[in-house]
Amino acid sequence: MTTGIEKKLTETSQLIDEYMEKILKDRRPEVLYRSARHLMEAGGKRLRPFLLLKACSLVGGEPKDVVPLAAAIEILHNFTLIHDDIMDNDDLRRNVPTVHRLWGIPIAIASGDLLFAKVYEAVVNWAGGGKVPCERVMAIIGRFNQAAISICEGQVLDVSFVSLENVTEKDYFEMIGGKTAALLKASAEIGALAGGGNNREVLLLGEFAYNAGMAFQLVDDYLGATADEKVLGKPVGSDLREGKKTLIIVHALTHASPEEKRRILGVLRNPKISQEDLGEVNKILSSLGSLSYTMEQAKKYVEKAKISLEGLPECEAKADLQDLVEFFINRKY
Repeated sequence: MTTGIEKKLTETSQLIDEYMEKILKDRRPEVLYRSARHLMEAGGKRLRPFLLLKACSLVGGEPKDVVPLAAAIEILHNFTLIHDDIMDNDDLRRNVPTVHRLWGIPIAIASGDLLFAKVYEAVVNWAGGGKVPCERVMAIIGRFNQAAISICEGQVLDVSFVSLENVTEKDYFEMIGGKTAALLKASAEIGALAGGGNNREVLLLGEFAYNAGMAFQLVDDYLGATADEKVLGKPVGSDLREGKKTLIIVHALTHASPEEKRRILGVLRNPKISQEDLGEVNKILSSLGSLSYTMEQAKKYVEKAKISLEGLPECEAKADLQDLVEFFINRKY
């Protein structure tokens, strides 16, 4: 059953997809543009564009005027997914083969790089003509840049944690703050800036989106261990196979008995792990309270996000953002 927020996300997707199709229409070599569009055409929730448009509306801006920026944030997100899949050697994303699996790593790297360049083409399209104050344009470009830097930092932490046994909760939260939450924060701040929001509004919306992003990644980790694979759109248990130090694993390794710890470490970074072994390890993670602990932390971040919204005026856009963060915590995919 489709919820109200899911219907609104779908409506936003149609608007953003039209713009992305235009900016990524085929040129030579066609394989470059086809591979760059691949994951976008496969679907996706379009959460970040939705957040940007709603932030713009909440501060009194006109959402249709910032569609190029909303598309730019989605293009940036998809750029990171392509490179992330290469780094993690993943085969599946959104129920379709990953870009590097279809076209090879060199084409996948180039398609990601193309998307990164298209981000700034979209920003220029929005700012063209000199109608937007230079200071606002520079502030928005700064948010895009900082988000990209934070994503790179978070991704490298994520990869480096694989070879470390003693990763702390603080380490984990720093990592997802960069890898996931930073781009949601930038989405809200860019929307607020483009809509003419004041410093307080930009700050509150950024805080809301950052905390919502933290919750989103925690739920993502939870679903990665427990969800229906067909619903999720990617292999369940891939975090274990790749040796990812999610909060689930960090918590479990801290509280496990020596034998439980041996079993958990035995499946980490084991690409040949069987579904039976996965099931047994998940039972350990559940008995240690690591799965429930992860969802508890997600709910705490949702509450922090809601508090940031309290200081903003009541309107439809604010209600939509409240529904969005509820969707983050209750989603199944």
